[in-house]
Amino acid sequence: MSDENKFNFSEEEKQQITNEMNKEAAVEEKKDAVKKDAQGLFASVKTFLNELLDFRDDTDRDATITAIKQDIPFKGATAWILVCSIFVASVGLNANSTAVVIGAMLISPLMGPILGIGLSIAINDIDTLKKSLINLATMIVLSLLTAFLFFWLFPLSAETSELLGRTRPDIRDVLIAFFGGLALIIARTKKGTIASVIFGVAIATALMPPLCTAGYGLAEGNWSYFGGAMYLFTINTIFIALATFLVLKLLRFPMLKYANSAKRKRTSRIAMLIAIVVMIPAIWTFLTVLQESKYKRDFDSFVKNDIESNPNLWYQKRDNDLDPDTKTINLHFNGDVSDEMVSALQISKKSYESIKDFELIVNANKTRSADRILESLDRAYADLDRKDNVIDGLQKQIEQLQTNISNLNKVIESKNTNQNAVSFSALSRDAKIKFSDLEYFGYAKMLESKDFINIDTANVANVRWKVSLPDSAVFVKERALQKWLKNELKVDTVFIRRN
Repeated sequence: MSDENKFNFSEEEKQQITNEMNKEAAVEEKKDAVKKDAQGLFASVKTFLNELLDFRDDTDRDATITAIKQDIPFKGATAWILVCSIFVASVGLNANSTAVVIGAMLISPLMGPILGIGLSIAINDIDTLKKSLINLATMIVLSLLTAFLFFWLFPLSAETSELLGRTRPDIRDVLIAFFGGLALIIARTKKGTIASVIFGVAIATALMPPLCTAGYGLAEGNWSYFGGAMYLFTINTIFIALATFLVLKLLRFPMLKYANSAKRKRTSRIAMLIAIVVMIPAIWTFLTVLQESKYKRDFDSFVKNDIESNPNLWYQKRDNDLDPDTKTINLHFNGDVSDEMVSALQISKKSYESIKDFELIVNANKTRSADRILESLDRAYADLDRKDNVIDGLQKQIEQLQTNISNLNKVIESKNTNQNAVSFSALSRDAKIKFSDLEYFGYAKMLESKDFINIDTANVANVRWKVSLPDSAVFVKERALQKWLKNELKVDTVFIRRN
């Protein structure tokens, strides 16, 4: 075949090829259109999110720096406001009143020096950093002294949940401090400045109660409470300052310029070193508290699913059952615990990732177990006594009902029989006594007529005998019953019918 006729297509085939090429071109055009639409949609969503979340254009850098620096000094009215807020918060903790504690949060001036620390590190302002640290230390000492005096003069009658909630931090406290600090500094950098209530709530929520709890620990000589509360206060302070530092860096606040280049470099290095010193403990604290939260979560699940759900275990919960420092779990049971049960608990513990390597220590009380058994026996005896009393009462009610039924039967019989008639209840009772093989007995007077003119009265007794009784014995007993009934009823004829 020559090259000339190698691709000699017919007109129909050419048209089909052209249509397929047109279809492919149309598909490609649609794909390009879809891509352009997708790109346009993505660009629209990106623009919308930028407009929604970007707050850089709404930032007043100079006003923010000036306002934060003005809140750093601590003297005069600020000192008295802090003292009053500490007193109010202490009263709230003493009375276990959440509303009063919130009221103290709204008037606390503690936010100024902490924001100053974050600001000074972000813009390399060493002088502002020194002022902030000095004023923060002064505020802490004054707050502790105020809380100490209050709880020394007005000691708690009982430790409250509001106070105990600030003795040991967890991951939620870290998150509250960090995001509260973010909300605070973002609002503080906004043009026009949002109401100061936002700042007070954002900071005081995390700072006031721990300081009051630390003062309580000092007043009571409880160093565990003091250390835990100050640890929580330190966490909150660091993360609030860290949030301030990150936001100001994100907003690219201008760095402080020094005429002396050597001083500028030295200041920049000092600020960077302080930032690292602050961030390293913050990261370490976050990871530590996060791990402790995992320990507590798995331990609570272990207790709930494998101990409290077992009716044979009388678990006594204590605050120090879980010790993350020594990696031990101390379980106290109000009764004896078998070796098999201890082994089962050891196996169950391994299914919880965070605590699988913890040492499980089981503390049982065999004497207490015997006491619990005796208590159970006492309760069982008491229940039996109550049941016996109930049965006696029911028995008396049954006897009374039987008497009432007997009286009602007599009334019914007196209305339906004449004076010479025999009581059916007495007749049936005597029949059963005399003929013990009877299972059913009925008696009635029946009207009958043999010539359909004259009417006679017939005495009829319906009976049913035990199935085991032979027919010959039945015939003899029916003759005897008939004779006995004639005598009892004082009649000449009694018909016996089998039921």
